[in-house]
Amino acid sequence: MPKDTAVYTHGHHESVLRSHTWRTAANSAAYLIGSLTPGAAVLDIGCGPGTITADLAALVPGGRVTGIDRAPEILDQARATAAGRGLDNTDFAVGDVQELAYPDGSFDVVHAHQVLQHVGDPVRALREMRRVTRPGGLVAVRDADYAAMTWYPASPGLDIWLDLYERVARAGGGEPDAGRRLKSWALAAGFTRITATTSTWCFATDEERAWWGGLWADRTVASGYAALAVEGGHTDRAGLDAAAGAWREWTAAPDGWFSVLHGEILCRV
Repeated sequence: MPKDTAVYTHGHHESVLRSHTWRTAANSAAYLIGSLTPGAAVLDIGCGPGTITADLAALVPGGRVTGIDRAPEILDQARATAAGRGLDNTDFAVGDVQELAYPDGSFDVVHAHQVLQHVGDPVRALREMRRVTRPGGLVAVRDADYAAMTWYPASPGLDIWLDLYERVARAGGGEPDAGRRLKSWALAAGFTRITATTSTWCFATDEERAWWGGLWADRTVASGYAALAVEGGHTDRAGLDAAAGAWREWTAAPDGWFSVLHGEILCRV
């Protein structure tokens, strides 16, 4: 791996995969869907358990989607996701966005969802994505912006959680407020035809709050992030328990509402 690859803050604990397996092309890549065409060759970077990858494969009949991830252990789940949907136009491999193992111009579309926030050199990553995209093709990137997350009712405990998360992520070499920086990084990578947009996830119903707040409460105390937070000296177990408690308190609020802002870029090569 390149030395400037950041630590993946979350890891692959069940509480993390609870979120990742919920993601679809519709709720996580809607800005790209209208640009997909039959027969396209697509690279899905940071594919995780493969739910978005499988959706993309269904949207390019006659084409092929390659999913890559730095974590080999998650790729078996991605393969099972594709197989369970009867898709025969996917393949999966271990890979690093900062050092893609593909020739120049290999793909029509290169896609990355929630990846650049975990990369040590996002400009280098975008240059690599551009390199493996054919002339006229698209590079599509979407990342959350943690500082722009907002919620109701006010919660001093969630304020502390957000500050802690951002400190842990940056200590590992990442940039949790990647969403607002995507256009800037793309310009630095040499792209000139960039469409920048935003979209949100919103969790407000009783079921949505229970799911979102529950997975974050569990992630705060049990995932790879929890270990990084304590081992890096950013907090202690009591601090993690307090942050998880704040999530559970928000989940129980009948007027609770949480919005996640994402930056998006479509870059024409």
